[in-house]
Formats: sequence, structure tokens, C-alpha cells
Amino acid sequence: MIHPSRRAYVEEAEAETRGVDINSIPIDRDYDLPVVSSGLPPEKASALLTQFERKRLAATIAVPTDDGRVRAKLRELGEPITLFGEGPADRRDRLRELLTTQAQLAAKEKADVEMKDVGDSPDERREEADEDEAAEEQEEEFYSRGGPELLQARIAIAEYSLPRAKKRTAFQKREATIPLRTHVRFRKQIKERLQGFELQGSQIAGDRNISMTRISPNAEMIATGNWGGSVKLIGIPNLEDVKTLRGHTSRVSGLSWFPGSTLPASGVSPDAVNLASSDAEGEIFLWSLAQDTPLSALSGHTQRVCRVEFHPSGKYIASASEDTTWRLWDVEKSTEILLQDGHSRGVFTVSFNTDGSLLASAGLDSIGRIWDLRSGRTVMILDGHLDGHIKPIYGLDWGSDGHRVLTASADGWIKCWDVRKVQRTGGIGAHTSSVADVRWFKGLDDPLLGTPPGQDDSGAQLPKKSGTFLVSAGFDHKVNIFSADDWALVQTLLGHTAPVTSVDVSRDGRWIVSGSHDRTVKLWGRNDGEPV
Repeated sequence: MIHPSRRAYVEEAEAETRGVDINSIPIDRDYDLPVVSSGLPPEKASALLTQFERKRLAATIAVPTDDGRVRAKLRELGEPITLFGEGPADRRDRLRELLTTQAQLAAKEKADVEMKDVGDSPDERREEADEDEAAEEQEEEFYSRGGPELLQARIAIAEYSLPRAKKRTAFQKREATIPLRTHVRFRKQIKERLQGFELQGSQIAGDRNISMTRISPNAEMIATGNWGGSVKLIGIPNLEDVKTLRGHTSRVSGLSWFPGSTLPASGVSPDAVNLASSDAEGEIFLWSLAQDTPLSALSGHTQRVCRVEFHPSGKYIASASEDTTWRLWDVEKSTEILLQDGHSRGVFTVSFNTDGSLLASAGLDSIGRIWDLRSGRTVMILDGHLDGHIKPIYGLDWGSDGHRVLTASADGWIKCWDVRKVQRTGGIGAHTSSVADVRWFKGLDDPLLGTPPGQDDSGAQLPKKSGTFLVSAGFDHKVNIFSADDWALVQTLLGHTAPVTSVDVSRDGRWIVSGSHDRTVKLWGRNDGEPV
């Protein structure tokens, strides 16, 4: 009940507002400061207006409330993640100020462009419009006519990838029935086992820096390449030299094992193609395990071939080069069937998804692209406002789920991109320096690369190990293991005394191998020799 004196006040106020149009009352964001009528100097009035506009703009900018995300945003902007004596609230205010300044600069540039357009004569504006239209035409995607070999390759890739995609999605539907608590308990056990990884062996693999290491499919050998042009096969776990492959005369930059190589059940003969390598002179060599000279060479790139990667079918091989192209080759015929442009600077890395339908490419322009090999179209660009990398991308790897891909960059970050959502879905501040390589664990229970897990005694689907963690190599001399659930750091492997340039994990989950500028190859595993 309202007190009589209060009721009288309310009634008077209502009487005063009767007959007033409510729509004519200004709201907060529409009023003007009466600075001129107040007698303030013009320069002070202008400063007050500018300050007011800045505060209003700052209020519209969304800033994360989580301190971890605030730190990540500051790092992406190239700012210190914390200052002396700065708390979470101060850090969030600093981020808001930085974002406000960026927004003001962008608005000013837009206004300057609009003013310039207004000031031009109609003829000048018409000429500029014609120039802009011509530039847009040049920037549009264009397609060159491919040969019959490319057409047949696209058909073959479609016929190969569609049944695999069907098989993968069928398993994912069964996997979706697993209760969350089962996943949590299962992956907690994997993390505990990963924490037991230690250095099991170290071996000098040449006179020059190690540039690449890749574990064979049977996890019994390591292929290594160094700056001196040497490709060596080293045994696991004793790290003894098995064979030295001779042919390169410059830095070896890429290595890839043929799918199923060294696995007796796959039917791949040691006399056939088992390994591919590339070098700084633009050469790609295909090797068998029966001789120390290459079976054939793939020539066409005009600059360094940074990476090579076999298609899951083994019929094709992709190469990434600093000549700004990536190419697709027919392994059996040793011929080029596709030369693909699309990057503004050198392409450093390529990777096929497990279905074999998509290829991701990335490089020195800090942008990644995902290509549909069946049509030749770009289906996703790995870039975005405050989402993309700000320095060159050195590593790429697809997950076993077929729709997520990791990128590793010189900015110290590993980022995860989802083709289904067409956006970034995760990020890790992985190293304090450049991330040179990243590999997603693809286990023996992978739905496509191995035998998927079955059911327990009660008929419930069992979870798989494949895709549960990833490993990275950094120029900060570290090898890191991260969980693929929450991107948390599980274990840091210390032992290298120089930048680590390459890392790989065996499919049986027993070994992690790394190569470094300290000229050593190091083998990491559990002391009991058991897999993850």
C-alpha cells in the first residue's frame, strides 16, 4: 500500500505527463550533449563528444568473461597476455580498449573512403567503378580445362571415398549411443597412460639438422630426412640404421609412407613403391624397400617441395611447393594430373582426409584451404576475423572423424576447423615459438584405417582410442601431447636441445618419434612398453 504523501506525488507526476506523446521522448542513445549551449570551448566540447562516442562504441563490443579466453584474444592481437600487477578485470578492460580502437580505426577508414567517393566527379567515380569491376573479375575463381586423366582421377576418387564415408558415418552413429560417462572414464585412462611417456632412446641420424620423421605403418621403422639430402630408415626400438636411401642432393623436406606399406596383410610388396620424399630442388622421389636408389622421380615444381602426402588409396600423391601451387600425381604412371593454384604465397603442407575426398592445403600466406577432390572446388577457407593464423602455417592433419582438421602455425597456435560447421571449433596456445608439426593419433581401432571396436558383454558400443589425442613439435625444443577432448596439455616431452622440426605417433600407440635441429631422432614411450 502506498503512503498518502507518496500517492500524492505520483498523482502529480502523472498529471504533468498527461497528453505527452511517449514516442517523442528521446531514449538514451538518441540524446545530444548540450556542449555548445553550455559555453564550453569548442575543442573541449569536441573532446567530450569523442569520449562519449568511444564509450558508447565500447559498450557494444562483446568481450569474453572467461580469463583464459581473454588471454587468448590478447595473444591473437599480438599484445602481452598480462601486465605487471594486472588482474583479470583489468585485463578484460584492456582487451575492450584494444578492440574499441580497432573498431574506430576501421570506421575512420570506411568514412575516408566514402568521403573520397563523394568528392570525386561522376566521370572519376565511373572510372573507379570500372576498375573495381575489372579487379573483381580478376579475383573471381576460374577453372581451366582438365585432361581425361584428371577426369578419370576425380571419378576414381569419388568411387573410392563414398563407401568409406558411408562406413565412417555408420560407426559414428553407433558411437553416438555411448553414454558420456563412459567416454569420460575411458579417456581419463588414456590421459593417465600418456602421462607415463618418457624418453626411451636417442640417435644421431646424420651430420645435418633433421627435417622430417615419419613412422612406418607397422611401427617398426622410422623414415628420417635431413638437410644434407640423406634419407635413412631407422629401426624401432633399438634405433639402429636399417638402410640409407641415396638420391637427393639437397635438403629433404617431405616424407610419406605408402598406405599399408610394411604391413604383410596389405599385400604391398617391398619391391613396389613404399615411400615418397621431396627436396629443396623441387624433386619428388618414389622408393622401394629393396634398393637404395629411387624407383622414379616426379618433376614439375619450380621451387622447393615442402611436403608430400599419399592419398589413402595409394594411387595418387600430393605435393606442396613454394612455387605457390600444390599438385596431384599418378603414382603408377609417375605423371602429373593436376596443378592447383589458389595460394598467394608458397604452399608448405597438404593433407588428405581419411575418406580420401578432401585435401587441405596451407602455407606461407597464413591461410588454409580445403578442396573437394571430386569437383575441384574450394569448400572452406581456414581463415576468419580473430580466428585465423597470423603467421605461416607449417602443419596440417585430419582427424579420424573425417570432418575436423588441425593447423599448426609459426604464431605458436594449433587450431581445429570443422568442415561441417565451416568454422573454427578449437584452439591451443601450443608452444611459445613456432609449431613445426602436428599429428592426430589414428589408432589400430580407427573405423577406416583399422578394425573399429565392437560391443561389450551387454551389447553396448565400446569407445575407440583413435582421435583421442594429438602431438606437436615446436621451435621451443618441446614435444607436447594434448587431449582432443578439451585441448588440455597432457604431457610435455623434454630432451631436445634445439628446435623440434617433426613429430609422429605410431598407430599402435606405443611410440612417439621426434626429429630436431640437434641432429637427433628421439623415441618416446612408456617404460613398460605397453600402448596407450
